[in-house]
Amino acid sequence: MLRPAADAGHEDRIRAWVADRLGAEVTAVVRQPRWRPVWFVDAVRGDEHLALCVRGERVDIPGVWPLRHEMTAQAGLRAAGLPVPAVHGWCDDPVAFVTDRVPGRADFDGVPEATRDAVMDEYMGVLAAIHALDPAPFVAAGIDHAGAGPADTRCTPASVGVDRYERVYRAHKRRPDPFLEFCLGWLRRNPLDPQGRESVVVWDSGQLHHADGRLVAVLDLELAHVGDPMMDLAGFRQRDSILHYGDMERLYAVYEARGGVPVDLRAVQHHHFAFTLSNQLAFHAALADPAPGSDYMTNLQWCCETNLFAVEALAEILGIGLEPVALPDATVSPLAVAGAHLVAQLRSITAADEFEQYRLRTAFRLARHLQRADEVGAAATAADLDDLHDLLGARPVTWQEGDAALEAFVLADDGRHDEVLVRLFHRRLWRAHQQLGPAGSAMTRHHPVQPFRA
Repeated sequence: MLRPAADAGHEDRIRAWVADRLGAEVTAVVRQPRWRPVWFVDAVRGDEHLALCVRGERVDIPGVWPLRHEMTAQAGLRAAGLPVPAVHGWCDDPVAFVTDRVPGRADFDGVPEATRDAVMDEYMGVLAAIHALDPAPFVAAGIDHAGAGPADTRCTPASVGVDRYERVYRAHKRRPDPFLEFCLGWLRRNPLDPQGRESVVVWDSGQLHHADGRLVAVLDLELAHVGDPMMDLAGFRQRDSILHYGDMERLYAVYEARGGVPVDLRAVQHHHFAFTLSNQLAFHAALADPAPGSDYMTNLQWCCETNLFAVEALAEILGIGLEPVALPDATVSPLAVAGAHLVAQLRSITAADEFEQYRLRTAFRLARHLQRADEVGAAATAADLDDLHDLLGARPVTWQEGDAALEAFVLADDGRHDEVLVRLFHRRLWRAHQQLGPAGSAMTRHHPVQPFRA
């Protein structure tokens, strides 16, 4: 396999940037094996070793905020004394900004519960400290906030982030998306009053490194802006489903005890539902028309999982009980042999380096998805169309007609059929999720979010 053409020459230009801007000699440049262009760089400057991260721009989706916005927010938090990686500057080619690379790990697998709790207590204290900052210097530096933009697009601190996501989605919409339109409609009909709360927020909270029982740094600040601090108490509930931060009620109590603003659980619940939509808003176009280099299966898995989070969150808000969804039995199509052969071929190949192995893995996962869709996809689509017959009074002929008709129904409904639609979307989303890979595989495993107990 060859690396994407966009990578050609990047390593040489990164070496030149580090030499010119930091006066250091690069000893290693490694492309991180993932969907976003990131390079890990080691360099020496005299007797000093520099561990750097070159954080590039995504190739498959437009950024919700420009990359410079992320750099500015991170630099502002660092200047305020918060534990985020130091920013060394902007790079034009490749488009990126350069930061320190911090040690540690992101997950808590095998970490004693007491150690995890100590790290997370530190993290909640950091969130409280961020929320205590004066937002004015960040606004002056160009960080987005509720008062930014033309008067007719201004929003509240509670909605600035979702409004930004929605503008990106609207600008790049490729096909009907009835579930997303249903959820956005619900948010418009049920706006949240932030009760005067406004602070710097990271929003996509829970991204951190820890080592030796201590928090090392808060990472990945691409969604930082000025909003409702309750957003940060909601954002990491999704990530908790696989990283396991501990009991959310306990963490909220720690946040308050360490100087956080009073926790408004109703607002946190609202923000949790809103944030579950962020993947579908961001990746709608990338799934409808993926660009070269797009990690299609990662994007699809994220959207399928977080769409289930969304429908479960709305069901919890509305007090709707969701029933298990029956799945069709697998069938053997004329393409089954070819699909099995492709999966076996991809499984047997070993790539030359870690990044190419990652790319090979994306192709393998895509082949397994197509294999599973060949087994149950037709029956799942038929079940979706049968559901639409019950709702619309007529059965669309194709899934494309069905999506268009369902979106039109949602847009005209104005909340009259919320309960019926929550149940219908839950069935559709569960069927889609279960086609991500073989039955029982990690791709089809659903990890529910901690429920709200209040």
